[in-house]
Amino acid sequence: MTKQQGKDIVSKYHTYLRLEKSLSANSIQAYMTDLDKLLRFIQSENIKVTEVTYHDLQQFVAQLRDVGIHPRSQARIISGIKSFYRFLLLDDYITTDPTELLESPKIGLKLPEILTVNEIDNIMSTIDLSLPEGQRNRAMLEVLYSCGLRVSELITLRYSDVYFQEEFIRVEGKGSKQRLVPISETALQEIRNYLYDRNTMQVKKGFEDTLFLSRRGTGLSRIMVFHIIKQQVEMAGIHKNVSPHTFRHSFATHLLEGGANLRAIQMMLGHEKITTTEIYTHIDREFLREEILAHHPRSRSRE
Repeated sequence: MTKQQGKDIVSKYHTYLRLEKSLSANSIQAYMTDLDKLLRFIQSENIKVTEVTYHDLQQFVAQLRDVGIHPRSQARIISGIKSFYRFLLLDDYITTDPTELLESPKIGLKLPEILTVNEIDNIMSTIDLSLPEGQRNRAMLEVLYSCGLRVSELITLRYSDVYFQEEFIRVEGKGSKQRLVPISETALQEIRNYLYDRNTMQVKKGFEDTLFLSRRGTGLSRIMVFHIIKQQVEMAGIHKNVSPHTFRHSFATHLLEGGANLRAIQMMLGHEKITTTEIYTHIDREFLREEILAHHPRSRSRE
């Protein structure tokens, strides 16, 4: 099957949704957007749309789960994929349905919250920059969201691991594994602004290279970061259960919704490989940086 034939099938599916299923324009757009996530995945795997297997779909769903996509969003995407392959079966493009055994995540437990871009902007705007810790908090939350860090990675981030010229930070994750993560110019500028205050502080021995410091010149605790976020969320009038991990989930969700590559998101989050040992082989630093610049709201909003 050629690339053009694949496009023709997708076009026919669009017509099928409009004429035979009589869906609204908004519903059709939602189906096509979710299908595009699968098409990007199978293209990266060099798989033809009509030759996708149940195993391929399992790998795709595992990647959705791994980057922290909300279970309800996972269920919606899977539902759309099932609809697409039912169409392929009806129109004799395939003889067996690879989605037949594909299960959606169980929904019913309280689910993690995701912040919208506007809500994140509102949280940032509530930070009082006239306070001694104001610029530190702003830089800290910007890095948390722009880089999708774990709270443990944020509080141990070193000044020497911020590469301003290259627009990367070096992060030490679980098991002391290091990774390079692209950082937006917005976040870098907030760090630069914070350094004016940091450079006037009395830093305690052992914390000279720690980027985000308490007013006592020592590193911040996880609890302190939770408290700062809770305070700013309340000031922004947001009625959601928000934690540092919420920023990480929002980072991954916004990137995926913007069309970023699933593998690139996995690598930026510092997750383990899921299925094959070669899963990250073709991801290089420049590609990761381009994925952030192209798909992260913080980067696109500054264009």
